[in-house]
Amino acid sequence: MKINKDLMKGSTSILILSLLDREDMYGYQIAHELKMLSNQVFELKEGTLYPMLHGLENEKAIESYWFDADNGKRRKYYRITEAGKTLLCNKKSEWEVYSKAINSVIGGKCYA
Repeated sequence: MKINKDLMKGSTSILILSLLDREDMYGYQIAHELKMLSNQVFELKEGTLYPMLHGLENEKAIESYWFDADNGKRRKYYRITEAGKTLLCNKKSEWEVYSKAINSVIGGKCYA
């Protein structure tokens, strides 16, 4: 099922920060993990992912570094910072309140 872009907009940063809280990752890896963990619900295109990563870097929530892999490829990895961990914790709390409120209003599954 494709998710409306407006719904995705507000949750992209929490998803990226959550993945980076598990381990450092490079851009393609972030997009791939997100797609796999969400059963193909969340598909981030490069035009969405990299501006988000740059924005999170500007906010000092993440930082990047270059790593030379064994196969000779040089990849830019991203890691969460302490400020990013605090931001993630705050966003998780906000998300919990928000999702409970939404579910209270819309109720359960739709069978139409």
